[in-house]
Parts: sequence; structure tokens; C-alpha cells
Amino acid sequence: MESKDSHVIEHMEELRSRIIKTLIGFVAFFILSFIFVQDIYELLIKDLEGKLAVLGPSEILWVYMIIAAVCAIAATIPLAAFQVWRFVAPALKPEERKVTFRFIPGLFILFIIGISFGYFVLFPIVLGFLTSLSAGQFEMMFTVEKYFRFMINLILPFGILFEMPLVVMFLTRLGILNPTRLKKSRKISYFALVIVSILITPPDLISDILVIVPLLVLYEVSVQLSNIVYRKRLLREQSAFPVT
Repeated sequence: MESKDSHVIEHMEELRSRIIKTLIGFVAFFILSFIFVQDIYELLIKDLEGKLAVLGPSEILWVYMIIAAVCAIAATIPLAAFQVWRFVAPALKPEERKVTFRFIPGLFILFIIGISFGYFVLFPIVLGFLTSLSAGQFEMMFTVEKYFRFMINLILPFGILFEMPLVVMFLTRLGILNPTRLKKSRKISYFALVIVSILITPPDLISDILVIVPLLVLYEVSVQLSNIVYRKRLLREQSAFPVT
């Protein structure tokens, strides 16, 4: 019993160490991003007509901190994934360690793809649609805080949601998920994704559809990738334990 308790304590200490290292990495990336935050800010508003309004002295600081935080999150993803991998690696077979280690760069790449999709594709469409509603009726003026809050609330979830296929592949590789379970939970998953899309988009039908469709496609891609990984896993198990 004491041996079991000490084993649990060791695991908790290991988890604590991994979390601390990840947080230290996030802080370091945040500081580095904040050094160049003005350049990033200028890049994000270069296509915006006119200047953004500031309603208070602390508003621009809040925007700079949010921009730096998003950049730090993107940079921290590979580090966090590596720490998770190091935590679960002792329970994996040598071959599984090599395979799962290859997922780490993919997490960063998919996050960037998701952010890029949200910023370059979805954000201009949604912003253009919403501004067209007030054309000729209201004088349009954006504040820094409102503009960037709207932008980040729209694009940041896509960076996270685009990780779905790789996370599903990883969990399938570990035997936690399988394509059959994903197919059975398709209706619930669809409902959850629809709710997420409604929460992260402005309250209009066009924006909801523009978000819902990619999310449902991502889920179906995840199911197909899970099916591929699951079949390969079964083949490996059958070759390791051939039927006599």
C-alpha cells in the first residue's frame, strides 16, 4: 500500500514539474512576444482603413498583452505537447514513443493553420458582412479593444479546434479512442460543435454557417484518420500475436 502511495506521489510530482516547465516557457515566450508586440500590432492593422480609436490609456496596453499572449500560446504548444509526451512516455512501448513524438510538430502547424484560416478567410468575411449592415446608416468607428476582442474571439478557437484531427489520431494510437466510438457519438459531437460555433461567432446566420461547416468537416476528417490509425494498430497487434 505504501509502495502504491509513493508511486502516485511520484507521478503527481512529475506532473507538477511538467506543468511548471510549461508555464515558465509560456512566460518566456510572452516576454519575447511583448518586445515585438508593436510590430505585430502594425502587421495586424495594415489592411484596416483609418485608425482605431482608444478610449482610455490602459486600453492599448490590454490589447498589447492579449496579442503577446496569443503569440506565446502558439509558441508554447510544442513545449506543452513535449511535456505531455515526456509524462506519458514511460507507459508507452519504444515504437509508440517514436510514433507519438512525431505528433508534436503537427500540433504547432495545425494551430497556425487554424489561426491563419480564421484570420485570412473567416475574419474578413464576417467583418465585411457586419460592416455592410451599417453602410449608409451609421458612422463606423472601431475602438482598439472592441476590434481586437472581436478578432481574437473569432480566430483563436480555430487554432485550438484545428488540433482535433491530430489529437484524435494520438488518442486512437494510444487505444483511448476508436473510429466506432467516434461514429456512435457523431450526433452529440455535431451538437457540441454547433454550440461552440454559435458561441464564438456574432449572432447572425451567415457567420454561424461559415464556422459550423469547417468544424463538421474537421470532425469527419478526424474520424477517417482515426479509422486509418486504428486499422494499422490492429494489423500490428495481429502480426505481433499471430493466430495459430
